[in-house]
Amino acid sequence: MFALMDCNNFYVSCERVFNPALYGRPVVVLSNNDGCFISRSREAKALGLPMGAPVFKYRELIKKHDVAMFSPNFPLYGDMSSRVMHTLGELLPDIEIYSIDEAFADLQEFGRYDLEQLAQKVCLTIRRNTGIPVSVGVGPTKTLAKAANYLAKKDTRYHGVCVLENGISVREALGNVPVEDVWGIGRAYGRFLRTHSLTTALDFSRARPAWVRRHMHSTGARVQQELNGESCLALEQVRPSKQSICTSRSFGTMVRTREDLEHAVGSFASKCALKLRREGVYAGLVTVFLCTDACDRRSDHYRESRTAAMPFATQSTLRIVRYALDILKVIFRDGYAYKKAGVILDGFSPAFPSSVTPSLFDGDGTSAADSQALMQAIDTINFRYGSGTLRLAVESQSGWKQRQEKLSQRYTTCWEEIIQVRA
Repeated sequence: MFALMDCNNFYVSCERVFNPALYGRPVVVLSNNDGCFISRSREAKALGLPMGAPVFKYRELIKKHDVAMFSPNFPLYGDMSSRVMHTLGELLPDIEIYSIDEAFADLQEFGRYDLEQLAQKVCLTIRRNTGIPVSVGVGPTKTLAKAANYLAKKDTRYHGVCVLENGISVREALGNVPVEDVWGIGRAYGRFLRTHSLTTALDFSRARPAWVRRHMHSTGARVQQELNGESCLALEQVRPSKQSICTSRSFGTMVRTREDLEHAVGSFASKCALKLRREGVYAGLVTVFLCTDACDRRSDHYRESRTAAMPFATQSTLRIVRYALDILKVIFRDGYAYKKAGVILDGFSPAFPSSVTPSLFDGDGTSAADSQALMQAIDTINFRYGSGTLRLAVESQSGWKQRQEKLSQRYTTCWEEIIQVRA
């Protein structure tokens, strides 16, 4: 048996933990630059605020119902996620962290337990320890656990816990899950299946396997097997290594000068380098891209990217930023208003000193060992005193800062913004 723990409206729930006045009130969390809805409370969903919809289209509805809006506070959400996963790991040792608000657990060692009581204990303990409400679905496969979790969240009769232990409960549950909401199918395949009168997960599980494989290939066949109780997906307790690392942002205001773009690209390259060191790998390729606003019909559009191979793989922020800025000089064009830019690192090699061969012709005054020691010192200081305590001069938000007009405090990650309780 597998369990899937999923936090309810996670970003909204994080905001409510530190502001109890938000309970019972419609609340939404917005995307970068406060543009679209990325998390909605149950009350906001009931008002008809769609996921991913632009805020400006619903101004009147938001004002009429006094909807609370927040800019995304990712440091807070990331820290709250780690607290939820730590609590889950203490209750269920074998877990796979699937996303910031979801995790699978293998219940093989809990065969003698009442699984519904165990799932309820998970919900209550996480709520007590973190303040975050969660739902738990349990099934013989990961896909069935996902389906059970869907019902645990959507159907109030389950009170946040749905356990599918036998064929009768599985068939009843799958008959209530729309086919497009099955994990691994999605909207495109969902539309295709509906044209063939397969509207629920139960319909799909009963379709002819040869037909499913012909039209949906091995992925669809695997989903169908999982829905029929045949486990094809094992728990991944070790996260697969990343194949690339990207940092990109849409700007709060249009960026027109190369200097402002250098500040943005330098910041993105520095963040990529930090992620690279956390992954424990070296990068050999740097890509920089930038583009204008494709939705603006009043002006010409420009989009360009370029990739450069560094002489040898590195983790150095100094070297990566330098190459990123060199690429920017090549692809920048005067006369455009830029909306977005980003940096991508790939061409990874393992982090063993013997695998990193420096170039004879590309010295910058520091050896590989010196550069590694410098990066380690910077990371240590920033970890101790806060992100950005030490940074490159080019890492400035001048001219490209994102619009975050409704940002809450970093209650758990910044001493200056810690919540204060007065008697």
